[in-house]
Amino acid sequence: MSRRATRPRDAATLVLARGRGRDAEVLLGRREPRDRFMPDVYVFPGGRVDPSDAIRPVASELRRPVARRLERTVPRPARARALGVAAVRETFEETGLVLGDVGADGLRPALAPLEFVARAITPALNPIRYHARFFLADAADARGRLRGNGELLDLAWVPIPKALELNIIDVTEFVLREVSSHLCGTAEEGVPLVSYRGTARFVRRS
Repeated sequence: MSRRATRPRDAATLVLARGRGRDAEVLLGRREPRDRFMPDVYVFPGGRVDPSDAIRPVASELRRPVARRLERTVPRPARARALGVAAVRETFEETGLVLGDVGADGLRPALAPLEFVARAITPALNPIRYHARFFLADAADARGRLRGNGELLDLAWVPIPKALELNIIDVTEFVLREVSSHLCGTAEEGVPLVSYRGTARFVRRS
């Protein structure tokens, strides 16, 4: 019997970048070797969208052009905002760095610095699937001290050419090259979607 495809869960990832051009640095960490999903590979901070992300107060909203591009990928506009919140929240939890502010009422993400640069849907027959949206932000807009919470090991700022030599999956490689093109001012029009048919990878822009 053929297996039914697992429905992908919404997820959000934040690429924090220091500097411009081809030698810009990005923040990466290594996943635990015992993780069920992508063990022992280097990734950007990120994770699943939580129900609370839809109602969390924010320090600033998504810029309208960014929100419009995101809204094309979700069933309702509020989900676009929740994706931005999830990217900032997960980054704060995993790295200690925050876009926005943290007070007595908790984290208030700043969404205005986010740029929507890519999305990816993991293969249909994977037991764990995500529809991930990748955001880019300047590390100068982040505050806090770099510290891990145990989810990501070896957190470090890595020049993009060196990052491409690490143990990464193909989607991370694609996003690194896409981020590099944004930082060099040579990005193509549209937001790319990485998806799979069997083992074949496809990229289209919209």
